[in-house]
Amino acid sequence: MNEPSETSLAARLRSGPLGKLGPGLITGAADDDPGGIASYSQAGAQFGFHLLWTMLLTFPLMVAVQLISARIGRVTGAGLAANMCRVMPRQVVVGLIALLFAANVINIGADLAAMGEAAELVLGSRNPWAGHGFTVFFALFSLTLQVLVPYRRYARILTVLTFSLLAYVGVLFLLTLDWAAIGLGLIGVDAALTPAAATVIVAVFGTTISPYLFFWQSAQEVEEIDHDDAQHALREAPSEAPAALAGIRLDTIAGMFVSNAIAVAIMIATAATLHQAGVTHIDTAAQAAAALRPVAGDFAFALFALGIIGTGLLAVPVLAGSVAYAVGETQGWRTGLDNTASQARGFYAVIGAAMLLGIGIDFSPIDPFQALYWSAVLNGLIAVPMMAAMMFVARHDCMGAFRPGPVLTGLGWLSTAVMAAAASAMIWFLLV
Repeated sequence: MNEPSETSLAARLRSGPLGKLGPGLITGAADDDPGGIASYSQAGAQFGFHLLWTMLLTFPLMVAVQLISARIGRVTGAGLAANMCRVMPRQVVVGLIALLFAANVINIGADLAAMGEAAELVLGSRNPWAGHGFTVFFALFSLTLQVLVPYRRYARILTVLTFSLLAYVGVLFLLTLDWAAIGLGLIGVDAALTPAAATVIVAVFGTTISPYLFFWQSAQEVEEIDHDDAQHALREAPSEAPAALAGIRLDTIAGMFVSNAIAVAIMIATAATLHQAGVTHIDTAAQAAAALRPVAGDFAFALFALGIIGTGLLAVPVLAGSVAYAVGETQGWRTGLDNTASQARGFYAVIGAAMLLGIGIDFSPIDPFQALYWSAVLNGLIAVPMMAAMMFVARHDCMGAFRPGPVLTGLGWLSTAVMAAAASAMIWFLLV
């Protein structure tokens, strides 16, 4: 009996559950960027297992928001920013996108700095400029991939990079864990609700439900339509809806599960090591990795640090790409990674500007921790109007018969309310 050919095996994989994973998985994995790792590390180091419950709370909210943003792109064949202009004055959308650009640039700079610092730690370099050199290398490497690699191949590269998150799961196998305490932390027994904990909770919510993820996943659904002649915007091809929406649902739930599971793993790892050792203050992801070395050993340190580099290589292009989609759509430019640089000059110019400004932040006197803090503040403030606009788009006539149902709509508005509460808390802590 003949063995199945490689081509038929690849086709079988694409038609199976793994073949349906893509934009949602990449989006969820990109949420665990070096800035997010720093926030989750701080939560574990400062409060032990007591804030694990936040990840169980954010999971359904993330799923709902990302399902809605993906549905908007798949149904209308246009990205989120283009659709926001349907329900909000264009000047307001442009203002929000300008703030998104600022927040993403700051985030890119902080992520690149963390990647450079992690590479410097792993290689043990004593050159004071080594970290900056690695930062520039990672930025230019990422930019080159975005500009020169065709979309389909680039999407596969991003998907492969999601496996770098397994480094944080691997760290857990090197530790002795108190599973009873972990279980109590997950269900919120003896939850930490002090003013200091509230600040960290706001940071965790801000880094978990981030505006750039909405724009990225919506735009990637449009890319999937544009690239595959067999797919169409669902408004134009309602017969494709059941399979398409089922695929989006599987992909998004898987991606958000990965995102939150990895966040839990990071919290558990830092709680079981740094918190137990009395190390309760973490400013950056690389600092968390360095603090792990004397507590958990060289191998755990290396896994944690390499995870920072891998997640950064995934998150930085998503940060730059998401704002390029948003700016391009509001300006009416041709957008999409499936285009060459000459075909979408404005789109790639925004990506290049975001990356170069991010490098500039690394060479500036701006403290990386303060950069991440202000990025979180901006994201927390702009998330609420963006989420509200997204919910109005989801109920707009442009969605036709594919408006989300009452459960998804309810969860979407609940997510908006939770982020509004987080933003209000953030403003309160800034003022008092």
